[in-house]
Amino acid sequence: MSGPSLRKQHSHHAIHDGIYVEARDLTKILKQLFKENNQDKIKEVCEALTEHWEQRTLAHAQSEEEGFFVEKLKEQPELQETIIKLKRDHQLLELILEKIKDHLQKEEISEETIRYFEGLLVVFEIHNQEEETHLFE
Repeated sequence: MSGPSLRKQHSHHAIHDGIYVEARDLTKILKQLFKENNQDKIKEVCEALTEHWEQRTLAHAQSEEEGFFVEKLKEQPELQETIIKLKRDHQLLELILEKIKDHLQKEEISEETIRYFEGLLVVFEIHNQEEETHLFE
């Protein structure tokens, strides 16, 4: 069973918004540090962003899949296709994050790494819009 904040549109939106804003702001900082070639801080911010995506976003996604989506499907079986798509979004976030972690392990933080972080933001933003549009009345 999912927590009450996942079942209420306003609370769910607030969770999404908080996660997104924090990731967006850290990504802006990363881009500025990259522009300034501040190598000392770039890795630190990349690690903070990676942790954010793992512990906030993917943890939230897991709780949705284990509780909220299951409950929604029981209530509205016609949402099956939508939920499959939303789960795929979660998988895409995981795959992009794995690419970033590969870059960090190899200490190859580049413009490509930044594009992956930006990609996470885009997927998450679209995912949230779809979820909030289709799973709440």
